[in-house]
Amino acid sequence: MQGAGPVSGYHLVIGDKRHSSWSLRPWLLLTEFGLPFRETEVALDRDTTAAAIRRHSPSGRVPVLYDGGFAVWDSLAILEYLAEQHPEHRVWPAPPLARARARSLAAEMHAGFASLRAELPFIAGERRPGLSFSAEAAAEVARLKAIVADSRGRFGGAGGFLFGPFGAVDAMFAPVMCRFASYGIPVDGPVEAYMRGVLELPGLQAWNRAAAAGAAT
Repeated sequence: MQGAGPVSGYHLVIGDKRHSSWSLRPWLLLTEFGLPFRETEVALDRDTTAAAIRRHSPSGRVPVLYDGGFAVWDSLAILEYLAEQHPEHRVWPAPPLARARARSLAAEMHAGFASLRAELPFIAGERRPGLSFSAEAAAEVARLKAIVADSRGRFGGAGGFLFGPFGAVDAMFAPVMCRFASYGIPVDGPVEAYMRGVLELPGLQAWNRAAAAGAAT
């Protein structure tokens, strides 16, 4: 798993686990599906950060996944690449309509929720309840709750995640569920159950332990 794996296999370059929500997404998918990879973690918000990232990433951003010597960057592009490389895993839902909805939600997460990101920064594993935020961020929180309730009701079935078993769309939504927990955003019903399921993922718990230990190099 992380930190191991052959040089010729997957190599994921990520930002530090305390702050890099975008890096969490492909890392979590790789980890939960048991796909071997090694990782390089780059500390963020330092004078050396930009140069360190440029040594690894053609785009100058993290995350970036190397498959052998070939680079794939951007969280959503990495998830799509892994889905194509590993059809044995249910990265996206199998039914066409569910798969289309899951991809729509992943794209919405990728492009949206700017106020929430700005006002409720991702800090892995920390609890900072009581923060006030704007009407714009509150509307985004309401939208997220509606997405979870609707997806669980329509597509969740007996599984604990948005479309049943854990998949790419849950990897995309995991950092927001972490934000809900960090800032004590009230949730109940299917949203509370979903958030609890995400937070209990072994991969997410491992990420939070590493973040707390200050594993960035």
